[in-house]
Amino acid sequence: MPTRADEQTWTIAQVAEEFGITHRTVRHYEDLGLISPERHGTKRLYRRRDRTRLQLILRGKRLGFPLDQIRTIIDLYDAPRGKRSQLQYVLDQIDDRRTDLEQRRRDLDDALTELDRFEDRCREDLARIT
Repeated sequence: MPTRADEQTWTIAQVAEEFGITHRTVRHYEDLGLISPERHGTKRLYRRRDRTRLQLILRGKRLGFPLDQIRTIIDLYDAPRGKRSQLQYVLDQIDDRRTDLEQRRRDLDDALTELDRFEDRCREDLARIT
């Protein structure tokens, strides 16, 4: 098993490029305590754990989870018996998120239907005027 000194590290530029985000975004997640790179003066060194956590953060953001929920999920992973409690928490959050997205979909469908009706009326009125 490799020692900590032998473990691969990445710079902020490498991590930002790999995940398609800005340095500022990486520093923001660090400021929030979501990732904890080693610091050598002003240089940050990211380890595999930081990259995994960053990947989870970005996946959570893509799915629409707020950062406080993402933090809870990540922190639960590090807690004793974390995997079971993490999975239950995530499943609960998925249910909530799915309900929210399904409602948004219905709202969008309703809005598009109303927009179609309005467009039809406008075209009919325009045809009468022309």
